Amino acid sequence: MSGFPLADISPLGWAVLAALAALSAFATTVVLVKLIEFRSARLGRARPAQEALRLWQAGDHAAAARAIEGEAGPQAALLREMFTALTAHPATPAIAQARGTQRALTDLGALERHMRGLEAVVQAAPMLGLLGTVIGMIEAFGRLAEGSGAADPAALAGGIWTALITTAVGLAIAILFYFLTTWLEARIGRERAALEAILAAFAGAAPPRGAV
Repeated sequence: MSGFPLADISPLGWAVLAALAALSAFATTVVLVKLIEFRSARLGRARPAQEALRLWQAGDHAAAARAIEGEAGPQAALLREMFTALTAHPATPAIAQARGTQRALTDLGALERHMRGLEAVVQAAPMLGLLGTVIGMIEAFGRLAEGSGAADPAALAGGIWTALITTAVGLAIAILFYFLTTWLEARIGRERAALEAILAAFAGAAPPRGAV
């Protein structure tokens, strides 16, 4: 017998592999969607937001608004929300803080959408692999029992292959998407820190020039 004896894998083993394939397809789709979302939102592009914040703090509010005009991303959106609220309600900066906080929470919620699904895949894949291992060992010992103690390697091959291949596939999926999930969460974490820094910079912000 050469190569991988896939014909020896039991139907239950194939069912476990099919479930692992479905998990892998789902996780791959989520990763691709998140990458597209991050690219569309220009996640991590902080320079325009930093420049706008610097101009605002320097008192040049018109230039600050122009610096982020048309810019995409949560940081630019938060600054536009803050600038608008501070201009409309100069005497009550708490309103701007509340609106900015709501905006930040909304944008972070959008960035974190489906991340729990990826975490679930990372946790479920090795569990499914372990289930395949148990199924394979049950099949192997069952065939051994049917042979009245006479161990025929060919008869045991199906159970052993079910145990080994499902474990390997489950672990491979879990390891791959663990690193991808960690990387995506790190990018979201950096954006969360940047949004929190913007909100902190506006704590007790002075009203725009000319405000009554």
